[in-house]
Amino acid sequence: MPLQFNPVKIFAGSGTKDLAKKIAEAYGKPLGSVTLSRFSDGEFQPSFDESIRGSDVFLVQSTNQPSDNLMELLLMVDAARRASAHYITAVVPYYGLSRQDRKDKPRVAIGAKLVANLLKTAGIHRIMTMDLHAAQIQGFFDIPVDHLDGSVIFVPYIKSLGLKNLTIASPDMGGSYRARTFAKFFNAEVVICDKRRLRANEIESMSIIGDVTGQDIVLMDDICDTAGTLAKAAALIMENGANSVRAVCTHAVLSGKAYETIENSKLEELIVTDTIPLKQESSKIRVLSTAPLFAKAIANVNEHGSISDLFRV
Repeated sequence: MPLQFNPVKIFAGSGTKDLAKKIAEAYGKPLGSVTLSRFSDGEFQPSFDESIRGSDVFLVQSTNQPSDNLMELLLMVDAARRASAHYITAVVPYYGLSRQDRKDKPRVAIGAKLVANLLKTAGIHRIMTMDLHAAQIQGFFDIPVDHLDGSVIFVPYIKSLGLKNLTIASPDMGGSYRARTFAKFFNAEVVICDKRRLRANEIESMSIIGDVTGQDIVLMDDICDTAGTLAKAAALIMENGANSVRAVCTHAVLSGKAYETIENSKLEELIVTDTIPLKQESSKIRVLSTAPLFAKAIANVNEHGSISDLFRV
């Protein structure tokens, strides 16, 4: 008996509308219509403006701050479930609270696990995301997780630069595995910037493990928040004799004075994706779109195809 493919409908949360529109265009369908009603006290209620009964529904919303983004996604999931959607996939390009993936000190929450519980309780059947801060977050879900790899977007761009003495760098010890995985695409060496923090977003000291002399360095990370770590690492790398330094970060959180920090840094460019919309333009920030990759993943899910096929560079 041939496989039956349910109709696909793609909807956007208000925090990720531009990306969702690009995903729908790449998929070949118009973006579905959702109305977000707001009360005077700030309460809001999303509602679908078309029937989704029996459809495979894909709800696109990154859960970066403010927390309204997460709450809006949860309400959209609940509305889709109550409207008799056949299959509900939360497409979360940036999975917020992912840095809270473990209990690393007493009396703290594990935010990434809580978000997983909330999404599952709301009624999702599947989640699709990209470059989780910690891959083990997939284990917080008892439903399928499609964890897309940003390398398929970044590797072609880095190759196009034609860097002759390419070395991949991790801005901290925790990102060393990510850097080594990325370096394999280029048969490149890896160096590590070892940092000590006084507290969150505040670095006490940093040193380099490895030789960067005469090298074109690409710093590899998943999240760029205040950009303090990247700026400090870039300055240290250039002080140690590198030819150039640029950074690749999937999720451009860019809070506080991040844009100013990037502009004043030694970075030639910061290469990010559109999982989070930029708050302002910057001459040093280059944005690569994730829309074609998410569109292919949506097609493969709907048609019961392989997701791992999308990881080939």
